[in-house]
Amino acid sequence: MKQRPRIFFAGFFHETHTFVEECTTATDFDVRRGDDLLARRGDASTVDGFLEVAGENDWDLVASVEYVALPSGMIDHAVFEQFWRAFEADLRQALGGGRLDGIWLALHGAAVTDRCDDLEGEFLRRIRNVAGAGHLPVFGVFDLHATFTETMAVNANGLVCYRENPHTDAREAAVRSARLLARCLEDGTTPRMKVRNLPLMWPPTGTGTADDPMKELEARAREIERQDASIWAINVVAGFSFSDVRDAGVAISLVTEGDDAAADIHLQTLADLAMALRERGLPREWDLDAALRAIGNAPGPSIIVEPADNIGGGAPGDCTAVLRGLLRHGMENSAVVIADPEAVASLQDAKPGEVRRLRIGGKRSSLDEGPVEVSARLVRLSDGAFRLEDLNSHLAAAQGATFDMGPCAVVVADDTVTVLLTSRKTPPFDLGQLRSQGITPEQLSVIGVKAAVAHRRAYDRIAAASYTVSTPGPCASNLRTLPYRKLRRPIYPLDPI
Repeated sequence: MKQRPRIFFAGFFHETHTFVEECTTATDFDVRRGDDLLARRGDASTVDGFLEVAGENDWDLVASVEYVALPSGMIDHAVFEQFWRAFEADLRQALGGGRLDGIWLALHGAAVTDRCDDLEGEFLRRIRNVAGAGHLPVFGVFDLHATFTETMAVNANGLVCYRENPHTDAREAAVRSARLLARCLEDGTTPRMKVRNLPLMWPPTGTGTADDPMKELEARAREIERQDASIWAINVVAGFSFSDVRDAGVAISLVTEGDDAAADIHLQTLADLAMALRERGLPREWDLDAALRAIGNAPGPSIIVEPADNIGGGAPGDCTAVLRGLLRHGMENSAVVIADPEAVASLQDAKPGEVRRLRIGGKRSSLDEGPVEVSARLVRLSDGAFRLEDLNSHLAAAQGATFDMGPCAVVVADDTVTVLLTSRKTPPFDLGQLRSQGITPEQLSVIGVKAAVAHRRAYDRIAAASYTVSTPGPCASNLRTLPYRKLRRPIYPLDPI
């Protein structure tokens, strides 16, 4: 009787913004072990996508450990070592208790600690050094905004990244990667990976896949996959520009069973195309006051997109420029979300309708103007938990079907702007965030959104207009403002190419 394939799986997911002034510690991570990891089945995550394929193929699963945190600052290296001890113990036990046929991983690809600039590469290297694991096929899924390195390519067989930004296909990409693992086990053919790192970097605002340059690059990559049967997958890695590490930036990687020469031709074709399109990845942004004047009395909702405080890119979500602008222009029937646990805590003994002086936001980035002092009328308090309306969003893929914003307060600032104050910064990828707090987004005239691209799936369908604005903050689209020290040079747009 044929034995069921025995697959070991785990995950480590963090997008590290190395320029923000915070340390990401163990308390910032959601940790799942064993049965809790298996319980992700049905929650719309990337792990759920893997579990679907495992069920289709009747795999015998060994669930290890998963660490997941929201984008934020440099990781305390002790967190990774804690993760690795759990992972290694599980892997050695699995190898000692019988055969393993493969390993599948849920990764981000842009994790950095205060001691390691290429965490995923180090993780994969360590796996290969565990006795009995060196020959195992290693497959997995990773984020389009990753830093893909040579060390990752050398130590993996089939890592597949998302193809859409917003990341509506994260779970689908996990399914795709798991099916490649199934192909490997069924055919007995183990592919390898190759990568080409380009002298090119784009801000997240320039990497939406509905537009060039990513649209054309993705189309060409899919064409190559169709034409060359030896290519199992091609990854157009947009890169994560808020990471000061050597290999940050755009990369092309592929999974192949063919010869190196053919793979190198494909890599060069896509590299040449990316360089030819390089200027299209540098977006133009509105002046905030000009955008607010352009809205005028237009029927809403109009969306003010603030990428400099992009929560999905690791920013604190408490910058105050848009709130100041809405107050300055007297934009009634407007709303913005600010992550400010101190302000929420100060309101816990207040009653709905009570008015207090409140200092909102501006506490976690030296680039911001600082807190805004307002007369705040409390509307409601809540525990901040909500269920996502859209289970095909990037938030669902990473966090699952529910999200906890921590204790929240809704206030009206200076009788003008509705402010949702959260204790935990929350990427604005799902309209359930506002609706759960009694705010109906479709009825607002102006909504401030702290994002770059990933908000579009939720907000574009209700927006009358959208204005991406230039404001101070750690995720600014002008990369020349960031103090890179470790990044390889020359690289566009920091240097002439």
